[in-house]
Order: sequence, then structure tokens, then C-alpha cells
Amino acid sequence: MAARRVAVCASLAAARLLLLGRCRLSPVPRSALSGAAMEPAPRWLAGLRFDNRALRALPVETPPAGPEGSSTTPRLVPGACFTRVRPTPLRQPRLVALSEPALALLGLGAPPAPEAEAEAEAALFFSGNALLPGSEPAAHCYCGHQFGQFAGQLGDGAAMYLGEVCTAAGERWELQLKGAGPTPFSRQADGRKVLRSSIREFLCSEAMFHLGVPTTRAGACVTSESMVARDVFYDGNPKYEKCTVVLRIASTFIRFGSFEIFKSADEHSGRAGPSVGRNDIRVQLLDYVISSFYPEIQTAHASDSVQRNAAFFREVTRRTARMVAEWQCVGFCHGVLNTDNMSILGLTIDYGPFGFLDRYDPDHVCNASDNTGRYAYSKQPEVCKWNLRKLAEALQPELPLELGEAILAEEFDAEFQRHYLQKMRRKLGLVRVELVEDGALVSKLLQTMHLTGADFTNTFYLLSSFLVDPESPGLAEFLARLMEQCASLEELRLAFRPQMDPRQLSMMLMLAQSNPQLFALMGTRAGIARELERVEQQSQLEQLSAAELQSRNQDHWATWLQAYRARLDKDLEGAGDAAAWQAERVRVMHASNPKYVLRNYIAQNAIEAAEQGDFSEVRRVLKLLETPYHCEAGATTEPEDTEARGATGGQRSYSSKPPLWAAELCVTSS
Repeated sequence: MAARRVAVCASLAAARLLLLGRCRLSPVPRSALSGAAMEPAPRWLAGLRFDNRALRALPVETPPAGPEGSSTTPRLVPGACFTRVRPTPLRQPRLVALSEPALALLGLGAPPAPEAEAEAEAALFFSGNALLPGSEPAAHCYCGHQFGQFAGQLGDGAAMYLGEVCTAAGERWELQLKGAGPTPFSRQADGRKVLRSSIREFLCSEAMFHLGVPTTRAGACVTSESMVARDVFYDGNPKYEKCTVVLRIASTFIRFGSFEIFKSADEHSGRAGPSVGRNDIRVQLLDYVISSFYPEIQTAHASDSVQRNAAFFREVTRRTARMVAEWQCVGFCHGVLNTDNMSILGLTIDYGPFGFLDRYDPDHVCNASDNTGRYAYSKQPEVCKWNLRKLAEALQPELPLELGEAILAEEFDAEFQRHYLQKMRRKLGLVRVELVEDGALVSKLLQTMHLTGADFTNTFYLLSSFLVDPESPGLAEFLARLMEQCASLEELRLAFRPQMDPRQLSMMLMLAQSNPQLFALMGTRAGIARELERVEQQSQLEQLSAAELQSRNQDHWATWLQAYRARLDKDLEGAGDAAAWQAERVRVMHASNPKYVLRNYIAQNAIEAAEQGDFSEVRRVLKLLETPYHCEAGATTEPEDTEARGATGGQRSYSSKPPLWAAELCVTSS
């Protein structure tokens, strides 16, 4: 079996908005339209009305003169939150897919006929080859702590703000192109994204929304014949890949790192933000964010800026805690939880390396570049809390640090646990009674899933069919189905395969004892500990038979199911009608436990087809992910036998356990 790897409005409506005072349309600066005079006029997209409030409210750098009226020369951008840029055209842009639900946010209906003309228009404008009237491309300046270290200025190196679209409903949505070419923040990079990583971001943005997780959205994915070289695995073997652009949509893409541009020199890295000392801009940014996205807080604390800022930080803390609780409940791993990837609105943002759990492993790391496991699945809540602490530091002196830290200590853990347990009760069908011991029941379930290598998504989905009656003749059949979701010996041996040559491991162990300083440069104690665990697990697995593994797994699950049935009995006691209770339980579980998530191998199937010029699998997977939860009989959105390309054993449904080769997929940030 070959190992596989993957890096990864109408004018009338506008007039009504003007009258309502919700959305002010302003003239577009001539500099923003430089070179755009000959651009074609849109037809389907002509109704989009831009009102680019962020560029009016926040300082925008006037860039050095360049061939397009702006410069993409890498540089620090002090004293500004944005700098004007312009997308770099692509050769022969071609639409991969559109998300109609995401585009509906902008007031756009389904693409009109003829379909080919609408797709060509989408490809032209959503690639950045032409600008929509009223758009003002700009790149946002921000900093960030990356893997725990302050990295200084980062900014939109591969993304561009297009502007903000106002809808007839009075909503405002920021449009952004990811992969549209270099900006001053690209450093030595080319500002491009490739097909595989763009498909992953496009699909997962929409998958997360339909799962009910707060997220930015993706409206379109456009590829091209322009090529860039990528060394995906940093092994000296680059290959050329197609430049691809994703249209992203959110109320704002301002993030924690947006407030770190004012940071003084970091005591560890020595780096500072480009706008250090500019508290006037920090105040300006805070005023803009709170008045625009938290207007109720602005209204409640209009006369007291410290209390206003405290209420703002409290709400960001709560939203972030709820967001990461949602991640944990669907088995989502972000992979790059740096402060520059944390939304000020509590949205999932920036889908680089990510993954959904297959076999439940709390220590699962979805980013092959995360050598220390900093962003492992189980560590995500604590990392988000750490990032919030950095935000609190960045808000000084407008929010005194001791006040920010007190809010964080008071709110984060409590909000996370409350939301997490609430969601887990629904996933387990505990619909009538809340008990203190429910947390222990959930913990024991996860421990059982870990011990048996059970599939996270499918195990929760299967529990909705668990029969409460202890005398039910279907119990043995249910247990057998549960065993099918547990890891086989082959899967476990693959999962715990040592990553080091035994001689290398021995050398590292000796080095750790004899020269700790040199060892610290070559590896980490946590990494060596994980490797030793693999060796021990592998040794135990070699002495275990398939029958013994099956028997052990049955014992683990029988014990937990006994406790689960007892808890369900207590929930039933509070119900007057057992049949109504059972119907409610099943309904809640079906609405809380997805049948489909964007597993890595599903994305890989779509990527491989797209790389051959076939976008049908991307579009089909997109539709599948729009209805991830249980459908009534006869309403399934997936053909019964979906071929999982590359999987041995023929046909496989995307709701089945992943094929064995899926464990070999490797995702990096390239």
C-alpha cells in the first residue's frame, strides 16, 4: 500500500439602505481604480454595492509609487492598519466551485443562465483579474505570536481585502481574496495559494458553517494556468502547482494580531510591532471594532471607555471559549492556532493545516510542521486561553492588564465547560435532566474511545441507535456495530509505528543525559517521550491477537454502555411519555452528531480529481457537506456507494470509517 501525502444588490436596495443610515456609499479614491478603466463590467455580480468603512475609519498607508500605483516590495508598514495593493492577474482563470449559500449572504441568487457565462464572470472577478466597481483592494497589517514566539509584523501576505458589501437586509460583509498575489507583507513569498490548499480551505469553511461552528465563509474557488513552485514537505523536491484563489467572506477579518502591531520589543525574540508607541491608533482600532461589531457594548458603556473595553474583552473571551468548545465536540483540529489566526469575533479563521479526528486520539496533531505538538487536539482550549492573554496584553493601556487577566480567569474556563458539557449532553441524548456526574460520563466515554481506537464521528453517530431497554435483543448487534468502529490491529500498528530508527532513538536518549544543551537544539523531551510510547505500544501490539483485541474492546464498551444506560434511565424518569422522550432523544442526537465531516481523505479525493481538471468531486463533496447531519430515509445526499479513490476494497461511503491509507496523509502549511 503506497503512502499518500497532502500538504493541503440592486440600486433600489442600496438607496433604501442609504435612507436607513445603515450603509453609506462613498466615492472610491482614484488611486484604488488606477488601471481599472478598461475592466469589463459585471452582469451577475453588478448588484454588489460596496461601502468600505474600514478604510475610512482606520489609517491606510499611501504606498510608494509602483507600476500599478502601489508597491509590493516587502517592508514594514508603520502607523497604518492597511496598505493599498492590487491583485496580480492569473493566466486563464477557471472556476472550480461556488458556494451558493455563502454567496447568498451578499444578496446573490444562483448563477443565471447560461451557466458558462456566469462561471466565467465569477472566475474573472473572484480571481482578482478584474475589480468589481467600488472595491478597494488593500492588505491588512497585523503581527502575531507563532508557536508561542512573537514573530513581529506578519500581515496579509497572501490575502487582500476587496471591500465591504452592503445588503438589502442591512448586513455588511467583507470580501477577501486569498492567493491573489504579493503584498508588502509577503516577505520572500509570492502571495499565491495552490489548488490543494485552496480546495481544503474552500470546503472546510463551508463544512464548518453547516456543522454549526462559528466560521468565516468561502464563496468561490478559482484556479488558473499560472504556476508556482512549492516544496511541500521541505525535502528539496519542489514541484509546480496551479495558482488558485479563494473568495472569503466575514463581517471582518480583524484578528488578535491586529492589536499586536503596537507591541514593544519582545523580551524573547527582540521583535517589535511596526506601530510601537502609537496608542492613538490602538484607540482608533478599538473604537472601530467595538462600534462596528459590538454596538450594544458601545451603547451600554459610551461614557466609560475602560468599562467598555472590559465588556468587549469579556465578550471576545466568551465567544472564543464557545468556539473552541464547538471544535472539540466535532473533533476539529485547527493546526496553526497562532494569535494572528484568532478572530476578534470568535470565528474559525485561516484554514491552513487542519483535520477532523478519525480514530480518537486526544494527542492528535494535524499539522506535520508542529513538531512539539503545541496545537494538539486536547490542547486547543488552553492555547486559545493563552492567545486571549496575549490579546489582553495588546490592549494595554486601554484595558489595564490586571483587569483583562481577571476577566480571563473568571470567564474562559467556566464558559468553555458550560458550553462543552451542554453540547456533549445533546450528543448523548440527555435531553431532560442535567446531572453533575455528566462530565464524568463524557470523560469515561472519551477514555473508552481512546482505549479502543474508536472513530470519533461515527461512534457518536451510532449511539443514537442505542436501545435503552436492557432486555432488547438488539444489544449484541449494537455492540458488534460498535466494534466495527474500533481500530483494527493493522490500524493500531500503523498508528504507533516508530518514527525514529532505533539507533537514532538510542543516540538521542544518551544525548539528553550527557549534553542537555545540544539535545535541546535537536529535539524535545516531549518528542522523545512520544517515541518511547510508540515503541512500547508497538511491542504490546505484536503480542496481541485480533481475537484478544476484540474481546478487550467489547469489555471496555460493555462497561461504559452500562453506565450510559443507567444515565438514560435517569433522564427517562423525568419524562411522562417514554415514546415522546425517545423520539426527542433521537431527534436531538441526529441534530448534534454529524454523519459527514471533511476528513482528510475526502478532501484528498477531491484534490486529486481537480488536479486532473475534474472539479465534479469538489462540487459533489461541497453539496454533501451542506447537509452533514442525519437525513430522513430517502433524503440522503450521497450515492449509497461513493468510490473513495485509492482505497483498497472497492466502494466506500464517505460516512464509513476511513480507508487505511488515510492514516498516511500528511498535511503541512505549504
